[in-house]
Amino acid sequence: MTGLPALHESLPAAGDRFCVVDSNGDPAAVIEMTRVATEPLGSVTAAYVHAEGRGYPGIAAWRAAHEEFFRSDIVTETLGHTPDLTDETPVLTQRFVLIGRV
Repeated sequence: MTGLPALHESLPAAGDRFCVVDSNGDPAAVIEMTRVATEPLGSVTAAYVHAEGRGYPGIAAWRAAHEEFFRSDIVTETLGHTPDLTDETPVLTQRFVLIGRV
């Protein structure tokens, strides 16, 4: 995650398509959301963590990295407070398919 969306932006939905850019900001691929859900942080599964593809060895490492991000200065500044994360904290999970490379 490179930054936070504006707080007024709507959430993605299944069927939405997005252009993915490379590290130079050039279009690289088009993806389509297949599942978008808000669920409790404590319900994120090992299968989801693996599918995210960031190399976390398990749920604990995934959660620690995400808690570190959500307690970071940029998030605190954006929200105006440091979030208190619990197993019940809602998180947005997303799955997508590659439509094609650009």
